[in-house]
Amino acid sequence: MEARRSWYFVEGANDEALAAALDSGADVLIQELEDFTPPARRPHARAISPEVIGGWKAAGVVAAVRVNPLEDGGLDDLQAVMRGAPDVILLPKANDADQIRALDAAVTDLERSNGIAAASTELVPNVELARGLLNTFSICRASPRVSACLVASEDMASDLGAERSPGGGELDYVRARFHLECVAAGVMSIDRPYTWTDSPGVEAECLAARRLGYRAKSAVHAGHATIINRLLTPSAAEVARARRLVEAFEAAQLAGQARVEVDGSLVEVPSYLNARRLLERATELGVA
Repeated sequence: MEARRSWYFVEGANDEALAAALDSGADVLIQELEDFTPPARRPHARAISPEVIGGWKAAGVVAAVRVNPLEDGGLDDLQAVMRGAPDVILLPKANDADQIRALDAAVTDLERSNGIAAASTELVPNVELARGLLNTFSICRASPRVSACLVASEDMASDLGAERSPGGGELDYVRARFHLECVAAGVMSIDRPYTWTDSPGVEAECLAARRLGYRAKSAVHAGHATIINRLLTPSAAEVARARRLVEAFEAAQLAGQARVEVDGSLVEVPSYLNARRLLERATELGVA
């Protein structure tokens, strides 16, 4: 999961966009069959899905599909896309644990009928409405298949009646609350997509997400994936500082001291653990 920094949504029935998605550099590519696929185009999206998934997996990226809500065409989506054995299924408008249990049951049946290894398909609920935000913990805990959870921007703002702005401050509480619930549930939190096209804006939003503790962010613009990857990968300077901090704290502990000063900061156990996590993440990403 540490290597899945950028999650890029691609129009589900757009053959050119699906083929070009590999050039985005995203860690996870998502064939989007809900909002980005008009109902009239969904049969085409379903028909091409197994080939799309196969191409993405052969290229070494995580291949995902976002289906429609199960009661609104999602079961038909699943019947088609599971033939391609996607790595991840995303479910929009996740509002309660029962929806996730129903999705788990449907995916279990389709793994069996398509000869896919049992329990190999991950589930990523998408929390997009106020009700879902209040139920995030139970949504994340509804199935052992849930490996991550994603929070929305536009649908959430619409549900709250919030006025959208490039700075996104109107959803600050949502982002913080969502991340807290995911951490408590033990799954990775995926930050909302930045729905403007400028690079400075997505950089600022990604840095803010990182400060909150997010290690992954979604995208709806191909040019944003490499920015997300860069900002969510520990830099050489960050790795060096974390290593200094870990070494100094461990030396202090051996000397019987409870804390130590590093670069003007008093380092105690929580800071030490954060530094250890950063080094572990850097190792996972191959930049340690």
